[in-house]
Amino acid sequence: MNFNQAQFVVSAANLKACPLDSLAEVAFAGRSNAGKSSAINTITGQNRLARISKTPGRTQLINFFALNEGRHLVDLPGYGFAKVPLKVKDKWQRELEQYLRQRDALVGLILLSDIRHPRKEFDRMMIDWAVQSDLPLHILLTKSDKLKRGAAQNTLLSVQKELAALDNGSVQLFSSLKNVGVDEARAKLSDWLSSPNMIDEVENEAEGPAE
Repeated sequence: MNFNQAQFVVSAANLKACPLDSLAEVAFAGRSNAGKSSAINTITGQNRLARISKTPGRTQLINFFALNEGRHLVDLPGYGFAKVPLKVKDKWQRELEQYLRQRDALVGLILLSDIRHPRKEFDRMMIDWAVQSDLPLHILLTKSDKLKRGAAQNTLLSVQKELAALDNGSVQLFSSLKNVGVDEARAKLSDWLSSPNMIDEVENEAEGPAE
């Protein structure tokens, strides 16, 4: 999977506006200050693919980036520190839930969590949605360079224990600044996006039941 060739496709305001030709996609979700855009840029090797705003939570659209042959990375709206009315936050929570539960092309969820503040309410909510939707989940503990090696490993082990009960849950250390965990993250994405079983299931659902 050539992540360096990722290109922006479209910004969707809701599920209906998402691309119809997507065969498989992996969504990136995280609190507004978790470093989501930085992670996408680092993984794709492009500094400006995903916009990095100085105002956390500014992005309120579902952004699609094409890789190849109908595969996409999807940047979901940040959540947590956005200075927007409560009604707007509630609306986006509904849109987010609808996308995660009903998007047929979705084959995996990357959850970004600041290693210094893991397992916040939003993180647990996303984990619950992944479990309920039987969706593979991989957590990036971002900004791992902010902690000493021992402290980072302790947090990693703690989160691993919590995910032990999940059939499709995994976690790793990640740092956009120091390029920590980039290859591991790319390997997970390639595995999900290239899985024949995943692609076949999506294509079958798109075609509908056989007559």
